[in-house]
Amino acid sequence: MTSVKSDKHTVRKITGYIIPFLLTGFFLYFAFKDVDLSEAFHLISEVSIPYLILFLFVFALSHFLRAVRWKVMARSVKEDLSITNSLGATMIGYGVNCVVPRLGELYRGLFLARWEGISRTSMLGTIIVERIIDIIALGIAVIISVMIYSGDLYTEITWLSSALIFGSVGIILLIIVIYLTVKLKQRFYNAIVKFVGKISISAAEKTANAFHTLTEGFAALRTTQSYVYTFSLSVLIMLAYGYASYVAFYMLHMNEIQITTFAMAWILMTISAFGIVIPTPGGTGSYHAINILVLTQLFGFNQEISAAYAILTHLISYFVFILSTIFFLYFINAQQAKKGLKKETFISVLTNSKDN
Repeated sequence: MTSVKSDKHTVRKITGYIIPFLLTGFFLYFAFKDVDLSEAFHLISEVSIPYLILFLFVFALSHFLRAVRWKVMARSVKEDLSITNSLGATMIGYGVNCVVPRLGELYRGLFLARWEGISRTSMLGTIIVERIIDIIALGIAVIISVMIYSGDLYTEITWLSSALIFGSVGIILLIIVIYLTVKLKQRFYNAIVKFVGKISISAAEKTANAFHTLTEGFAALRTTQSYVYTFSLSVLIMLAYGYASYVAFYMLHMNEIQITTFAMAWILMTISAFGIVIPTPGGTGSYHAINILVLTQLFGFNQEISAAYAILTHLISYFVFILSTIFFLYFINAQQAKKGLKKETFISVLTNSKDN
């Protein structure tokens, strides 16, 4: 019986690794099947260096703001949490996601917990809450896109309406869970565990652990000030993402082809975010396919310049994330060593010895 369970677990693990790469191949084919790649790379070779530098600055700023927001959310766990450690863990998370989708969310929480000497459960809880906030922010951003687009965005992007409906239902459920978890913690916990326990004892135990992780994360949102800071930083993050998309138009001289506006960049940013949500390594393939779709179908750019936009912006993010992962892992571990503390690796942070 144990052997059968082990075999099933192994199959699930292998399947979990294979599917993202199959999806990547599918989306890459779909994205570039009608593109003259030699022309696309020629357009990339003519990139505007000043706007490239500006793009890098805005891109880095958006992730610095994410690190600041995470620091604010973790105040309930540790008041003087290091922004360097928060930023380093954030970038390591993105770097890992470039290789194995979603695994970076786990690793960034583990690294920050180890570097700061705090509870891993608390850090993972803040990450879950952060992702809930991101989903809500994306939903609102899409609604704004629908409002500012000159035509009927639902007709142009046929799957957007369904995504928004399911997303809205999910957001409403998440808000209800947040409210019940924060305001009615013990009663809600008892009711959920009791209900799940009637179905399966092991499922009830897993639910209890998941609930504990959530409550640790939601503890960051206890005060009005924390809500205000988190909301304000979330707005700034979305604006930075939108501005980076806008700068990328100028980086590839797309403003010389036709008039480009921040509204166009905002719409592109919000819809292409669905490409990042799809579990492919670093959004590879899915990001490209959706970017090209939006730029050609909504804004009338040709396939080659649209492909150049998708390839260049994705390559920049990919290299920034990978190089940042290497840099911060070395830099922060060097600082830890100076303090007489242990250096952390992708293996060491998985152990339980410091799970406070």
